[in-house]
Amino acid sequence: MLSEIYYLIRSRNDGKYLTARVEVEGNDTNYLLLFKENFEALSYLNTHAGDLADRFTVESISNIQLKGVLQRWGFQGMGIVKDPLLPTIEFLSIN
Repeated sequence: MLSEIYYLIRSRNDGKYLTARVEVEGNDTNYLLLFKENFEALSYLNTHAGDLADRFTVESISNIQLKGVLQRWGFQGMGIVKDPLLPTIEFLSIN
């Protein structure tokens, strides 16, 4: 089985990943933002943070590595960006 590749946006300053914070029952939960294509991640940056885009980098990650990143950074799930311009995001929680 081939592994699927996702793209993440990461800060060049502190190495943190771009996340979505969602409030659930009064608690903030962090979801790692994933993009299906490199150009979608770049489009998201240029559209929503054009003046800060040079402070971020786009990294690729396989679905095999994804579980480790989610656990290591303590994310409650992931948000797969379906449309980087609007943005439209599909949230998936992990247990």
